[in-house]
Amino acid sequence: MHPILAALIQGLDLPGDPRLAVPIFLIHHGYAKTVDHCAAVAAECERLALRFGLDATAALAAGWLHDVSAVWPVSQRLKVASELGLPVLPAEHQHPMLLHQRLSAVLAEQLFGVSDPAVLAAIACHTTLRPAPTPLDVLLFCADKLCWDQPGQPPYLLEMRATLDDSLQAAAAVYLRHLWRQRDTLPAVHPLLIEAWEYFEIEE
Repeated sequence: MHPILAALIQGLDLPGDPRLAVPIFLIHHGYAKTVDHCAAVAAECERLALRFGLDATAALAAGWLHDVSAVWPVSQRLKVASELGLPVLPAEHQHPMLLHQRLSAVLAEQLFGVSDPAVLAAIACHTTLRPAPTPLDVLLFCADKLCWDQPGQPPYLLEMRATLDDSLQAAAAVYLRHLWRQRDTLPAVHPLLIEAWEYFEIEE
């Protein structure tokens, strides 16, 4: 294990169940607020999985683990990615917050023992989505956006919840369209997001 990862769990004995392990890990590093968000997203993932006939265990794990890289502040993420040998895209250089989805996938695999490629892939694109996403990708993407962790109610929330009556994909398209409309004001536009817009045929 890379030393930068080993340092994160020094003195910790993490259980195999992410419902137990993630709170221990995040609270140890001073991120209790992130625990609340991860718990909310995990619960939403489980609800959506049961509603749409998907693997609830995989969805729950993805929800709990999607933001574990919060333990690295945004200011450290470029350095961490470099030390771990992750290629960094120009948009991620411009807006390092975007790295957290891939860094969380690394932690999910290396520290929390996740071996399911579907779970890791969903975590790695939960902010941007990607073209031709799997059902789990879309589920986690939607759950994260439905569990808004900022003050107030997001402008897309009611429409997104309403379109869940159609499909997960329709709900994801609501949020993608929300980003499309403010694309010129985003700190950076990740290429995966551009490809997701194209895949979902997002336009005005």
